[in-house]
Amino acid sequence: MAADILPVLLFLVAATGVGVGMLALGRILGPRRTSRVKEMPYESGMDPIHEASRRFNIRFHMVAIAFLVFDVELLFLYPWAVALKHPEGIEAAVNLEPALVSSRGLVFGGVLVFVALLVLGFVYDWRKGLFRWK
Repeated sequence: MAADILPVLLFLVAATGVGVGMLALGRILGPRRTSRVKEMPYESGMDPIHEASRRFNIRFHMVAIAFLVFDVELLFLYPWAVALKHPEGIEAAVNLEPALVSSRGLVFGGVLVFVALLVLGFVYDWRKGLFRWK
């Protein structure tokens, strides 16, 4: 039992040691001069002139959500692409038991419906002017 846990414990000790060592080394070797400019928050090279809780335009959030939807789409399409590459389907690709759906045509139809719904969502976003930045 102890032999199974030993590598994990060694990893935790090494990771903690590296973290604490880097913090201590930065504290020992780092500069100690402070000024008003150095203590000011840094945000991508821009001076923070607004309040931290200022409101963003809703378009920013809508574009972010649209990006996530179309990005997550790829996560769903990848297993289907792997399954279509192998003649036996995805169970052969990942060494699983035979799938409940053995018809590749049915799976391909499901992919087409999924992609059609995504295209409809994209067209809807486009018609609403989501991708037009003013």
